[in-house]
Amino acid sequence: MSSPFVRAAGPVLLLAGALPHAAFAEPAESVATVEPSALAPVVVTATRAPAPLADAIAQTTLFDSQDIADTNSTDAIGLLAFAPGVQITRNGGPGASSGMFLRGASSAQSLVLIDGVRVESAGLGAAQLSQMMLAEIDHIEVVNGNVSALYGSGAIGGVVQIFTKEGGNHPPRFNFETEYGSYRTQRQQFGVNGALDQEGRTTFDVTVSREKTDGFSSIDPAIVPNANPNANGYLNESVAATLRHAFTDKWDGGVRFLRSNGINSFDDAYGVPSDLNESHDRVRSASVFANGKLTDRLTTHVTVAEGQDRANIEQNGVYTSKFDSENRQYLWQNDFLLGADHKLLFGYEHLDQTLDSDQFAAPARHVNSVFAGYVGRIGGNELQANVRHDQYSDFGGANSYYLGYGYYFDAHWKVTASYAESFRAPSFDDLYYPFSGNPSIQPERSHSIEAALQYASGRLGVLRLTAFQTRYSNLIDYVADGGGFYIAQNVGRAKVQGIEGAWAGHVGATDVRASFTLQNPVDETNHEDLTRRARRFASFTAHRSIGDWRVGGEWIVSGARSDYDSTLAGYGVVNLSARYEITKSWYVDARIDNLFDKDYELAYSYNTPRRGAYLTLGWRQL
Repeated sequence: MSSPFVRAAGPVLLLAGALPHAAFAEPAESVATVEPSALAPVVVTATRAPAPLADAIAQTTLFDSQDIADTNSTDAIGLLAFAPGVQITRNGGPGASSGMFLRGASSAQSLVLIDGVRVESAGLGAAQLSQMMLAEIDHIEVVNGNVSALYGSGAIGGVVQIFTKEGGNHPPRFNFETEYGSYRTQRQQFGVNGALDQEGRTTFDVTVSREKTDGFSSIDPAIVPNANPNANGYLNESVAATLRHAFTDKWDGGVRFLRSNGINSFDDAYGVPSDLNESHDRVRSASVFANGKLTDRLTTHVTVAEGQDRANIEQNGVYTSKFDSENRQYLWQNDFLLGADHKLLFGYEHLDQTLDSDQFAAPARHVNSVFAGYVGRIGGNELQANVRHDQYSDFGGANSYYLGYGYYFDAHWKVTASYAESFRAPSFDDLYYPFSGNPSIQPERSHSIEAALQYASGRLGVLRLTAFQTRYSNLIDYVADGGGFYIAQNVGRAKVQGIEGAWAGHVGATDVRASFTLQNPVDETNHEDLTRRARRFASFTAHRSIGDWRVGGEWIVSGARSDYDSTLAGYGVVNLSARYEITKSWYVDARIDNLFDKDYELAYSYNTPRRGAYLTLGWRQL
């Protein structure tokens, strides 16, 4: 399933998307739908176009700006732990190498987008979500299930799409936060956003943040004697900016910029106790986009962007390796209204991807993609169909399909069903890494089916119960060649079956989010559970405003998991938070992580933070 050669590398940030930044637009009227108050949230990831959250056929989760303000996490991967079907791993504290399993799919089999565009390491094929700080994020959407037909390679387990902040139609407003807490953690955030003209045609947002922590020892030296027992700290400095201008009532465009610099101290299990190891990561994206309404029925979106990812490893003050990715991407999408409740989407994408490394040489990758999709309603019937073809310069072409159906029994209840086929392209490591890469391997393939029952109302929110199955074939595994090396081969098979429950809504004045997953993640080649995937896990959050206070708590629980000839015990972690509005502008926020000081593992031999307390002082201009 994964390479035996493990290295630290940051994410590849390709570009920012051109789709409208609409998280809470008004839903279109339609037959047999839930009341508008329940449909106020709108998402774009499930279909590549704005649609009411409750109308999504695939299981879709929205973490809005209030969820981000409520969470105890400061990075994206910490928040994603509360999404249905998601499990996370960390090799230590903040900024450490991390992983995400979505419906049992590995990090490389679940796609991460930022403002509509891919974010992944060209070598590893996976995104480094631990480098994405929540300070620059407005909201996050998560779509569970097989959607390569919409987004291409890697969307087998699903898609995580991160949306950065944008300005509003108001005079410029400033805000800042400062925080101090356990492990000598310090965090600062400063932002300004608004309109540059009275008409609100030109809007902007600029957010900068800095987080520094002394951390703790990543690896338990009682298990791995060669690990350095010193604390492993982390420093992140990030900036994001967006400028958007409405040229006319039918055309708008703008630019986006994002950069995240991280320095992470980490332990090496194969070194000596005196080694000092650091990973220096830089994630940068710059893009230009335009949206235009060509006719009353046809809207077009264009994005041109260049992304850069640098991951350099330093040992004892000397750089030992580098993995630098350069990406250029061009996206053209068109939305055509066939009727009041029927839309056709079609477009073209081009990607040029290169990797500069002192460990191995890899030719540039060029990908040409065409896609088309249909979403529509006929009475209480919902339909979605997508098809996509991706042509790769290094291994050939791959087709993906998605077919979904939903039926509303009444204004609240509906059932859905879907079938999908998708693929994951081999990463540069799979193809070219010394003594293990294999240029002749082909993409991994998967076939997924799912069925769901959903209830939605303005009073309770959206509740959903989903049964799913994904079968993997042609999996890339590393097989011993008899000469002491492991070579990438298409030999693996796997199956993940499960039941997933999700609820995002209210109990009176209390905001509630709950999820559980019961699954059977099996490696059918070796007849054992897939590594680090629990068969049972769940999460729950509740937050309530009481006068000038907002109080809440988080709970994550997981069953046992296998991890490379060992078993990780199950665990449960509780976090608490409280926020007090001192005035209309000033507030103070206190949180306690790991309230009961649980000792647990997310990855074998790696430590996790014990009980911690953090205090934040903030101000916002009204």
